Amino acid sequence: MVKNLLVTGYKSHELGIFKEKDPGVHYIKKALVKQLTALLEEGLEWVIISGQPGVEIWAGEVVVDLRNESYPELKLAVLTPFLEQEANWNEGRQEQYHSLLAQADFVESISNKTYFSPKQLAAKNGFLVEKTDGMLVLYDEDTPGTPRFYLEPARRRQEKDPSYEILYITPYDLELIYQDEQDQKGQFWE
Repeated sequence: MVKNLLVTGYKSHELGIFKEKDPGVHYIKKALVKQLTALLEEGLEWVIISGQPGVEIWAGEVVVDLRNESYPELKLAVLTPFLEQEANWNEGRQEQYHSLLAQADFVESISNKTYFSPKQLAAKNGFLVEKTDGMLVLYDEDTPGTPRFYLEPARRRQEKDPSYEILYITPYDLELIYQDEQDQKGQFWE
């Protein structure tokens, strides 16, 4: 059973998403809702993210929505790799991030320093994998990107501890959600 779930995936620029109104964000959030809702029915208590732009921020927003709508017991933790990770982000992205931090149940930086080395990111990935029961990742094996840096420690952990779950949202899953929504719109117009 997954009580503490790490959620990650591509950063928004890796997906070619540069605006929050991009239709892709809608489908990614729907996929996150579907997966998280199923896990909530099985006892999920905490969602943990590092607060990176893209899938992690969208997952945090989904958690806040789920908590406000139907699952008040669901908690969100944002464990950043270092202090002031948002310092070089644009203003809109910083506002989105700060809004999410204000709604999280727990916020802490793994390193109590500002950025000084890529080792801080690797340490964050390993730490979050070790502190969770499973990971949900938006990932396509044919399109490597930053999620692989989480997948490597997660797969090593799974080799030692087969109960560690690695769950995927794939491009195919997103396509099914898109098609389902299109089918529903079609039925509405008939």
